[in-house]
Amino acid sequence: MLNHTTSYPPKRPHPRRNQKTTGYQLPRGRARSARRPGATYLNHSQGFGNAGHKRRGGNAARGSRRSQNNRRNSTRRTYAFMIVGCALLFFVASVIWYLNRSVTVTLNGSETSIHINATLTQLIENEGLDESCDAGDLLAVDDSVLERGGGDRYAVTLDGEDVAMDELDSVHLAGGETVEVADGADVYEEHDVEATEIAPTITVEGTGAIGFVRTWGIPGRSEVWTGKQSGIVQDRGVVQEVQNCEVVYRSVSPDGDGKYVALTFDEGPSSHTQEILDVLEEKGVHATFFLQGETVAQNPSAARAIAEAGHELGSNAYTDTRLSSLSGEDLRSQLTNGFAAIKDATGTTTSLLRAPYAAFSTENWAESMDLVSAVVSWNIDSGDWLLPGADTVVSNVTGSVRSGNIVLLTDSEPTGAQTAEALGTLIDRLQADGFTIVTLSELVATDEDLAEELDISKVSMPEDAVLPTVPADEEGSSA
Repeated sequence: MLNHTTSYPPKRPHPRRNQKTTGYQLPRGRARSARRPGATYLNHSQGFGNAGHKRRGGNAARGSRRSQNNRRNSTRRTYAFMIVGCALLFFVASVIWYLNRSVTVTLNGSETSIHINATLTQLIENEGLDESCDAGDLLAVDDSVLERGGGDRYAVTLDGEDVAMDELDSVHLAGGETVEVADGADVYEEHDVEATEIAPTITVEGTGAIGFVRTWGIPGRSEVWTGKQSGIVQDRGVVQEVQNCEVVYRSVSPDGDGKYVALTFDEGPSSHTQEILDVLEEKGVHATFFLQGETVAQNPSAARAIAEAGHELGSNAYTDTRLSSLSGEDLRSQLTNGFAAIKDATGTTTSLLRAPYAAFSTENWAESMDLVSAVVSWNIDSGDWLLPGADTVVSNVTGSVRSGNIVLLTDSEPTGAQTAEALGTLIDRLQADGFTIVTLSELVATDEDLAEELDISKVSMPEDAVLPTVPADEEGSSA
């Protein structure tokens, strides 16, 4: 084992008399401990004086800090106000620019700029057209000149529409418009007008099964003027040409290779109507029923059953009366009462008419064309009303039927049973021959040219049209 020798001093050191031990201290601590007793020293964070002075010094420091904070907050508010003010000025400037920006319009074929919402008058003046355009003259009623340059100052159109002189200051431009400015038009002196209406006349042409108005009558006008300034009386002749009325009759010519035929029933409803409806339903066929108002009023449930089964409705007038023997209010009441009875019983509005006995004269057209969309007769008469027997009824139709034909059948008390008996066989034979059985409106739709001219669902009389008069050489004619 190794031997170690440790050397110790013979005596421990003794501290000096009256010296206090401070232990291990930082330099600042040693300096404080070295201060002389009874002496007053000034710290760097204190002022001279007692504790009151110390507190007042602390309050002053805090006040100084608050003052500095207030100055900083005030500066921030100032900057904020400046930013908001600048933004507001920018917004106002943008609005002013937007409201006064320039837009482009086409003037007499060339593009030009004008500030938005400028009037036509401002455009004309800006482009110097008020100097280059000549005013029209003021004319007497006989076309003599009363005053040179006394007419319109300009002739102005905006997007193809004429603009009156008194509107030039009120029409504002938004950009993109087309404006034409030319020399002003001549104008007539103020004058009194004595007008005479020229009534349209009617012509009826054609021999087909469907009659309708091709051209509605619009009255013309002739005028006599008396000038208030010149005193001249002048016959101006016809100032608006008359448009005469044209009624045409046409038959249906289906387009394409399909074969179509329409079955129509007159004089119903009757006690046999339901039998007829049952056959049609069994065969999956729809037809057109021309109902008499009087029988509808007597049997509204049968009329309603026809409508509910999806069949087309027309009127056979109110009673079984030859309409060509009626005129005026007697004629019109036959039509209006017949249509009203159908509407009351079924809720269906119709203007489609089959005149009893197919008798509807030129005078009838002239007096009632505003009530009917079309007057329909037939191409093939089944002859069932003669009671020849069901087989004869079938052969009468199938022996002469052509595509586009309208077939007459009768749903009356005397004939209804025979018609119902013949109907099933008739439908079978027609379908076997390649015919599609349709309603009247469906038949019209197969003829594109006719469908473009005729809408049998409504009367298409223009607002400015009037009922025509019958020329002397047309009186008494009937379709």
